[in-house]
Amino acid sequence: MPFTRFVETGRIAKCAVGKYKGRLVCIVNVIDQNRVLIDGPTHGVPRQQFAVNHLHLTKFRVRFPFTARTRVVRDALEKFEIKKKFAETQWQERAAAKYRRFNMNDFDRFKLRLARRERNRIVSKQYNKMKKEVVRNGMLFGKLKKGTKPLPPKRKPEDAKKLKPKKKKKPAKDGKKAAPAKKK
Repeated sequence: MPFTRFVETGRIAKCAVGKYKGRLVCIVNVIDQNRVLIDGPTHGVPRQQFAVNHLHLTKFRVRFPFTARTRVVRDALEKFEIKKKFAETQWQERAAAKYRRFNMNDFDRFKLRLARRERNRIVSKQYNKMKKEVVRNGMLFGKLKKGTKPLPPKRKPEDAKKLKPKKKKKPAKDGKKAAPAKKK
């Protein structure tokens, strides 16, 4: 799949560092290879220059004229319904989960630990039940039941040596032994 998230006018990005970390902004103009002019009127980010390596580019792009005013950018973002579309992404779900995890208190962490322990008990119980069934019918190891096809026998190391033919060294043309190869 070719690369599609270009640094271009109208590209929606998420601020990665600084005062506006986590807010959505829109690239209004590309200043040079390392900096862009951003504007985020719907998320409270004023128009400013921002380093490209401090932005996470999204798949969304809004159409508006080159170096448009803030009012035009706001109208384009509201018409595009960026908040609604971004809320549906997995990116937003992960961010919300991270926020919830960060704001947990001690009691919440305790309840989470108990819930994970209970879940692991249920999963282990079901796994052992399935494993027991597989062992019983001979699919994993153990005695095979009638009607099941046995696995081919494993090769012994001696059999493997027999299969490999030995290479014969060719003598030198004038009858002398060839000199050993020099190590580099």
